[in-house]
Amino acid sequence: MSDLNILLAGFGGQGVLFTGKVMAYAGLMEGKEISWLPSYGPEMRGGTANCSVCISDRSIGSPLVVTPDVLIAMNLPSLEKFEDSVVPGGPDTSGQLPYR
Repeated sequence: MSDLNILLAGFGGQGVLFTGKVMAYAGLMEGKEISWLPSYGPEMRGGTANCSVCISDRSIGSPLVVTPDVLIAMNLPSLEKFEDSVVPGGPDTSGQLPYR
């Protein structure tokens, strides 16, 4: 793996930021360069939350993930907001999602 850019998104309280932090810590334990950038509103629970995680073998220029290799969307609004930003050839390129 040279670069892995992950975007996690959902409602506050779903563990989005915690999950991103665990992923970043796993990369750190493997000796990788990592960044973890949380983004959330003023609401403590129920507001929107997302998190950018970069794991790389080399220095990371920007912690912001604009075109993720992996998108983990914890709710439908987050999926609809970010699904078109996943790089071509990402995990689901068929356009067929199981629950739609």
